[in-house]
Amino acid sequence: MGEELGMTAKKKDFNEWYVEVIKKAGLADYSSVSGCMIIRPYAYRIWESLKCLLDERFRKLGVKNAYFPVFIPEKLLKKESEHVEGFSPEVAWVTEGGSSKLEERLAIRPTSETIMYESYAKWIRSWRDLPLKINQWVNVVRWEFKNPIIFLRNREFLWQEGHTAHEEKKDAEKEVLDILEIYREVVEDYMAIPSVKGRKSDKEKFAGGEYTVTLEHLMPNGKAIQGPDSHHLGQNFSRAFGVKYLDKNEEEKYVWQNSWGFTTRQLGIMFAVHGDDKGLVIPPRVAPVQVIIVPIYKEGSRKKVLKSAGELLKPLRGFSVELDDRDGYTPGFKFNEWELKGVPLRIEIGPKDIEKGQVVLVRRDNGEKKPVKTKDLEKEAEKTLDSIQKNLLDRAEKFMKDHTKEVKTYEEFKKALEDNWIIANWCGETACEEKVKDETGAKIINIPFDLNKKKPSGKCFCGCGKPAKHKVYFAKSY
Repeated sequence: MGEELGMTAKKKDFNEWYVEVIKKAGLADYSSVSGCMIIRPYAYRIWESLKCLLDERFRKLGVKNAYFPVFIPEKLLKKESEHVEGFSPEVAWVTEGGSSKLEERLAIRPTSETIMYESYAKWIRSWRDLPLKINQWVNVVRWEFKNPIIFLRNREFLWQEGHTAHEEKKDAEKEVLDILEIYREVVEDYMAIPSVKGRKSDKEKFAGGEYTVTLEHLMPNGKAIQGPDSHHLGQNFSRAFGVKYLDKNEEEKYVWQNSWGFTTRQLGIMFAVHGDDKGLVIPPRVAPVQVIIVPIYKEGSRKKVLKSAGELLKPLRGFSVELDDRDGYTPGFKFNEWELKGVPLRIEIGPKDIEKGQVVLVRRDNGEKKPVKTKDLEKEAEKTLDSIQKNLLDRAEKFMKDHTKEVKTYEEFKKALEDNWIIANWCGETACEEKVKDETGAKIINIPFDLNKKKPSGKCFCGCGKPAKHKVYFAKSY
């Protein structure tokens, strides 16, 4: 049993390590449908906590939750030409119901703009109906890709998708950034994952939108991966679907729209960023189990130790805490299992600890052990969990900093690309963007806000000779 639980792959062999830790830590499993995963309770509890964190913040912006159908008639999907062209390769279609062929194909929801905006056109009549802010927590299906990776790249995954309609463009554009900041707060402050905030290039933006802003993350293997995104759709969809209203002067106008989403991919990113050779390391603020109590006893001291271990639950009631009182498993086995599952803090208690009026705290992030008096347990546990949370973010930020390289020339770029993401000057031309992707496999991840507060000096790194318009992040990516 111990061999089944223990990790065999090392994190330096990232692809093998990642799949092993996902399965052995009990996070998810493969289903019999290629590219579709089963999310197991341990990981789903994290998803539920993220849902609560996000919903609380969305409600403060006036967003309400609803539900729309998973099936989208083909005629709706085709209404916005750029949108359908962007998603066509990924759409899964239902063509039969029972033994009857359907008169019209039904798309299984790849995203819900089209079916939601059909309803928005009915519901919005006047300026008094605006802003309309609706979110839904659902599954989506995007079919065409190779090499599915559990959590990171699936044919079916879970997400929230917010869809809002506004009178004024400035209000819509403000919301785009407000939502991205909500995502950053949850991802950084709770999941301890650093990111780069920025705008996608036109080539990489959401199909049918005016522009897309994202959080981008660096994975342990040097590849970039997109996190949550927020899209300003302009009036592209409102014109296609007739989403319009009478303003205060009784003039008919089209609404300005946004859409934004956060997916179960973020779980995989968190597992990858923080895990180590022993398994998961889960940040305390989203951990399903923050504290595990492991009693250490021999048969003669069993009853006494279990009684004292049980009494520790009371001062720890403010945390997500469990007592591992299973018989038939050694303390060492339990230590390894809970380390594999990434529980942030372990409390050990044995006969000698009881005599001294103490317990031993063991940190998952760095393995440090510390004896603390039982009377101080609540305060020390809280302080230690806060320290673990901060350390995980600091460690991830250091990794990101150490693997960020800025270059001036294309030759420097090609040398630095392995295991890093790259900052470089870009002229803004799609031709240079496509050249880099064709020749190196790297693409523009985003145009970071913090590096583009003023126009960069110098020329495009690609060698085209044109002046730089932006500093951008390039990387190989998922």
